[in-house]
Amino acid sequence: MHHGRWMGRFEEPEQGARPGTFRRVVAFFRPYWREIAVVLVAILVTSGLGLINPYLLKLIIDTAIPRRDLTLLNLFVGLMIVVPIVAGLIGVGQTYVSNLVGQRVMRDLRNALYAHLQRMPLRFFTTTRTGEIQSRLANDVGGIQQVVTSTAAGIVSNIATAGSTIALMVAIDLRLTALSLALSPIFLFATRRVGALRREISTATQRSLADLTAITQETLSVSGVLLTKTFGRQQEATARFAAENERLARLEIRQQMIGRWFFMIINVFFSITPGLVYWVAGRAIIGGDTGLTIGSIVAFTTLQSRLFFPLGQLLNVYVDVQGALALFDRIFEYLDLTPEITDRPGALALDPDRVQGRVEYDHVSFRYPAGASGAGAGPQPDGAEEPPLALSDISFTIEPGQLVALVGPSGAGKTTITYLLQRLYDVTAGAVRIDGHDVRDVTLESLGRVIGFVTQETYLFHATVRENLLYGKPDATQAEIEAAARAAAIHDRIMELPEGYDTVVGERGYKLSGGEKQRLALARVILKDPRILILDEATSALDTHSERLIQAALEPLMRGRTTIAIAHRLSTVLAADLILVIDRGRIVERGTHGELLARGGLYASLYHAQLARGDTLRTRDDAIVLDEGVPAAG
Repeated sequence: MHHGRWMGRFEEPEQGARPGTFRRVVAFFRPYWREIAVVLVAILVTSGLGLINPYLLKLIIDTAIPRRDLTLLNLFVGLMIVVPIVAGLIGVGQTYVSNLVGQRVMRDLRNALYAHLQRMPLRFFTTTRTGEIQSRLANDVGGIQQVVTSTAAGIVSNIATAGSTIALMVAIDLRLTALSLALSPIFLFATRRVGALRREISTATQRSLADLTAITQETLSVSGVLLTKTFGRQQEATARFAAENERLARLEIRQQMIGRWFFMIINVFFSITPGLVYWVAGRAIIGGDTGLTIGSIVAFTTLQSRLFFPLGQLLNVYVDVQGALALFDRIFEYLDLTPEITDRPGALALDPDRVQGRVEYDHVSFRYPAGASGAGAGPQPDGAEEPPLALSDISFTIEPGQLVALVGPSGAGKTTITYLLQRLYDVTAGAVRIDGHDVRDVTLESLGRVIGFVTQETYLFHATVRENLLYGKPDATQAEIEAAARAAAIHDRIMELPEGYDTVVGERGYKLSGGEKQRLALARVILKDPRILILDEATSALDTHSERLIQAALEPLMRGRTTIAIAHRLSTVLAADLILVIDRGRIVERGTHGELLARGGLYASLYHAQLARGDTLRTRDDAIVLDEGVPAAG
């Protein structure tokens, strides 16, 4: 897979083990080597204890009973009772420690995957389905849980049990041991073939499960359900889900049935082998072989039954491990993706209390990577050698406390300009600076602290009003929260909610109106108190009352802060210290409102085009839309 490109669905990995998969899995266990050592010792002890009872059985039959020695009989029987109890207690402790290790490894794996995804650039998430990401975190990691928590210890236990048992069987009779293990090489070879097929089907099954998760996430979210209902597409959505669900069911059946005939044959062989042993040993004793006794045969067949279970388990485990390795491959496929935007060594952490807020764009050019898309740039076709520039030679400076308005047609690159300041993408050429520091030399965390971002599409968590506000400042007091809410003109509305600040807003804040969500987002930014503010104040979809409340909240928020506003309202443009007119990724005009009108260029044409409509101006003078050429709904 090419790590520089992401898609909604990943390309199929090459069949067979990815290089180093097993070694990388072992690396997750390395921090817990002490616990693993305890498990190994416990396994060896229980394996050794498991040999005692078959040998005691031989002694009872061949020694205690023929001698009619009750003391020996009581001793041997007593030991046969005590040994399993001791082994069982050790086994319980071993199970606890092995599960403890396994669950901690699962925790570390989930944490590593989630943390790595947090470091991925924005374009990864714009080109990958959310359901696909969720599936890898939940389904793929969950699918390996059984292997991680118990299979590793089971493998060691079964190997130790099989090895010690075979050793004692050889000590009793080599011929009978050879008979018992005669077909094992054939079984091992066949198991490898079955395991390879299980791995292949496991990969296909997880892909289907990811598709089903993506469909569920897309169609059963609030937005998805609203879309299917308003377009009357419930039947189509149900049919699409049913088709993928049917495919998943078929794959699951294939996965469960792989090798079942093979393992049935193995079980039959294991079941009939004791009969063959009795037949061979009986013929030998009847023929006068003094090397075998009745006790030896009983002990041998007891050991034999003890051997076949771990051997059968090992064959099954190999197949299961191959399936789990397919899931590890998918997890490591994500972990191998290289975050493009990271902190440089020795990166500077900006102090929010000392940042003045001087922003400089110095001959900035930018192109979206091939296969990526973003605001102001459509998806690039696969195979395109080099996408066109989304921004070209952008230069301007904002002094601390100034307001710069970005206006221009839709897709001109306005949002892309703001993305570069936050390092959601890195410039292709030139530099973006804050207080003279190139943002590429500043830590991402400190950038997030000094920059506030408000957009039309407000995102709220499925949590309480208070928890959503605290996202802006986790240690804020209730007084600070209420002050921010009052500044955003939302406090009174919050107090009208059933539980006030403890009211759960619903997924993406769907319990609130658009204006209420926007004001809540403003309160969150006010609470954060950033030195630099980026506004995409797209309020055209809001009602007049909500819009006026938000405009009133924006004015004190912008005061004294360095602000970049993607301007949709004339009131913001009139207040701007500098207006930049963006068209096709270039600054085509710059100046104040009066200067740009006098110039008679693109800005003036946008202004007069809306002025000529006149319909919105009759109701309020700030309803002129300078973006996308569409008047506001009033």
